[in-house]
Amino acid sequence: MAIEAVNNSRRTLLVLAMSIIFAQSVFAQDDNEINIEDIEITEATAPVCFGFTDIADVRAQEICDALQLDENVKARELSEEWIQNEPESPAAQFAIAEVLFSVEGNMPRALFHLNLAEALTNYDSAESAFNSGNVQWHYLTLSQLSHVHQLMGDQLKSLEYLEKISEIYDIDMESSRGWPLIKLKQYAAAEESANRVLDNSDNALERARAWNTLCAAQLASLKPIASTSACDLAVNEEERITDNSNNYDTVYLTNASEVSLSLLQMEQAENYLDRATQFLNPNSVADPWIYKLFLTLSQGRFDDAKNALDRMLVWRQQQKPIVNVMNRAEHFLVAASFLMVAGYSEDAIKLSQTALNQPDRNGSYSADDDQKDSFAALLSMIANRTEYQIQMEKLATEDFTASLFRRLKANMLRLDAWQAERRAASLFADFEVLQNRLRPYAPLDVHIPEWIEPEIINLIGTGVMSTILEQAKKNGAFQLNEGYYYSYLTEIETLENNAESLIDAGEKALENLPQQEVLLRARISMHMAEAHWSKSNYNESLNYFELAYKQDPSIIRRLETSLPIFFNGDGTDFSNSIESYLRKSPRFKHDINGLQLEIKSSPDLSICLKSRTGGVLSCYTIPTAENQSSKWHAQELTQLFHTNAFGLGHQISKAQRSILLGSSVILSSQSNRNLRNSRDAFLIR
Repeated sequence: MAIEAVNNSRRTLLVLAMSIIFAQSVFAQDDNEINIEDIEITEATAPVCFGFTDIADVRAQEICDALQLDENVKARELSEEWIQNEPESPAAQFAIAEVLFSVEGNMPRALFHLNLAEALTNYDSAESAFNSGNVQWHYLTLSQLSHVHQLMGDQLKSLEYLEKISEIYDIDMESSRGWPLIKLKQYAAAEESANRVLDNSDNALERARAWNTLCAAQLASLKPIASTSACDLAVNEEERITDNSNNYDTVYLTNASEVSLSLLQMEQAENYLDRATQFLNPNSVADPWIYKLFLTLSQGRFDDAKNALDRMLVWRQQQKPIVNVMNRAEHFLVAASFLMVAGYSEDAIKLSQTALNQPDRNGSYSADDDQKDSFAALLSMIANRTEYQIQMEKLATEDFTASLFRRLKANMLRLDAWQAERRAASLFADFEVLQNRLRPYAPLDVHIPEWIEPEIINLIGTGVMSTILEQAKKNGAFQLNEGYYYSYLTEIETLENNAESLIDAGEKALENLPQQEVLLRARISMHMAEAHWSKSNYNESLNYFELAYKQDPSIIRRLETSLPIFFNGDGTDFSNSIESYLRKSPRFKHDINGLQLEIKSSPDLSICLKSRTGGVLSCYTIPTAENQSSKWHAQELTQLFHTNAFGLGHQISKAQRSILLGSSVILSSQSNRNLRNSRDAFLIR
């Protein structure tokens, strides 16, 4: 769940600025009694600069003009020149902090200059601030310090600055306190704060924030909420969620989608996302294509998922830099999930590691850094194991001497997978965190797909997870659908090699789980197939093998398992070579009761995986290439068959994969017409 950190802070400044301007007039005329009814309120026509209409400093106005015109290089140059000439000016310190923050997304450096500005305006009363002539810069500095600390994860500091503003300027900051309290998991205090706002404020923005806070506080419980009224009123009381005029509000709609998912209303959740994708919003911290990709991938809608990936890249390239540093890890993690399933696990490793090393500035999200890191470490572990399986498939076609480098690479992948596993285990080793994690689509947590979450059981151990699972069930985590409970139970029984209990739990899981949970159902079906095979129930086993494979071909690699097959070659030397390679492949185990694997050398070279009744599951054909040996053809066909059979068949170009890994700041600068000829425009210092 997210809040609109950037836009809301700016709009709030405009509202609060009116309070300060009024207070300024009171101090200026302290000898005369002022009656609020005597004040004529006129619509401001002066241009707004940093949220105010009365900033007279010419240098500040020039910087604001440059920012308004997206002349970001000029804004940076003007602010640097100002601070070089007047390092003791709080206005100059705030101005460069604003450029670093809003244009470049460089929060640590912005914080450095904000701290300097605060030191230069260390006023303890509104009167001393007004008398100094720096009242606007003092207020702006305190306000932005609260905002930056919130985004960087120091919620106590954020609350301290809100309290400081309230004490010095006698301004009610209650509506800004709710979200830091949510981040601190002080849900009761956050709910009390939100109710105070609703009781005392008529401001639409403040009330929207309060409803959003109440929504988050209600969702903190393990039990499904009885009503979504607080979440539905997160814009204001009049603009209901069904009103299509709200489609511009990306955060509002993605939050509504998250609430719907927590209630397992999957069609409704996707409907909200579709509405959110209609309008490109570069200032929004919520990219709806991220959630659309998670949703369609989990549902096995791979073409829709690929389309969501493409659209997500377009959205990301248009984001403002400050937004990029807030949601970059989300982009990396959802892209890594798709690439891993699609067969590009090396790229998935890079993306998950990047997300782990460069986490989001996620103060606008209810999820915290540890949750993001735990998902990144878990995904890195799975991606490394998957790539290890791919390397072992390729090793099956290579001679020993030619395979030495690949063997070394494979061993390094196993080591990296083990390191990521240990990192993930340490991050998940918390009873409360794991209980929340087990609830389907837990709305305040980072979104770990339901088809990935069973991997946690192997990290923590079946004994501990059995206890946590039963406690979560008792607390109501599976009240809406017990299929998720049985899916975890299936995983536990699999790890404990209890075939009978596994089959019983698996049948209940498949009976109750939503049909949309395609990848999770494929995982359960694969466990069921192996359990039936171990009991020599071959027909039942093959049915489950076929079902799992059709739903998610990549599940065979991720579970590090193999398909039972019998070879049906044409008796040629070429066919025999292919068979020898496939016998060494970790994806297949030879058994007369298995699926058919048909190998042909004419008219073209082909391998086909078929059901017992002859239905095609996967085929790959290549023409005979001139000037190439039979051995080369056999190796090439075997490797290409593995790629095709256990991936999605989507060709993702190297250029697109490079963009997924690219710097968000660089991408934004390249798309900005003012920066195309300025290599150093976004230099991070």
